Formats: sequence, structure tokens, C-alpha cells
Amino acid sequence: MKRKAGLAQAAALVERSAAVERCALCERPLGTRVEWHHLVPKSEGGRVTAPVHPICHRTIHALVPNAELARRYADPAALRAREDVARFLRWIADKPPDFSAPVRRGRPDAAERERPR
Repeated sequence: MKRKAGLAQAAALVERSAAVERCALCERPLGTRVEWHHLVPKSEGGRVTAPVHPICHRTIHALVPNAELARRYADPAALRAREDVARFLRWIADKPPDFSAPVRRGRPDAAERERPR
């Protein structure tokens, strides 16, 4: 029984290391720095993580609130389809894996701009 558990654990490690080769958001090869993004934020009960570049991770959290990540964007493909994220992905596509730059907060949508503060 222990042997089977060890084999399953080894298979899971191999599978996870194969997934580490590419960023879950931009799908570029990963560099020396890798961060693990909770697909559903921990604050919303998420446990599953995916490897991402630090700049991709900062961009996700700058553009999308945690509640919306949990509700609509737990799948990286859905996140890539979002217009502001797609614009970032077009910009980052030709950058090297360890590229870094400041990340600005996304612009508020129309509903947020109209709300009095």
C-alpha cells in the first residue's frame, strides 16, 4: 500500500513540475522568480494554485477584485478573455520571462466612477 501512495505522490510531483514550465496567465515560459496564484482567492475559500510571473500576479490583483476572481475568473482562460487583461497580455507577449515593471491599478468601470464617495 505504501508503494502505491509513493508512486501516486511521485506522479503528482512530475505532473506539477511539468505545469511549472509556463505561466498560467500569459503562457510564456517561467523565469527564475515564480509566484503561486490562488485561482479562487484564499479569502474566498480557494486552495488550488497556479504558477505565474510576479508581474502577471500583480496585474491580476490590480485589475480584478477578489470577489470577482472567485465568481467569474477562477479559470485562467476566462481571465485571459477579459479586455484589460488581454491588453496586458498583448503588451507582455514579447518580454523576457524575468521582465519586471511597475503595475498600475486598473481604471474603475462606469458604475464605480458614477458612485459618490
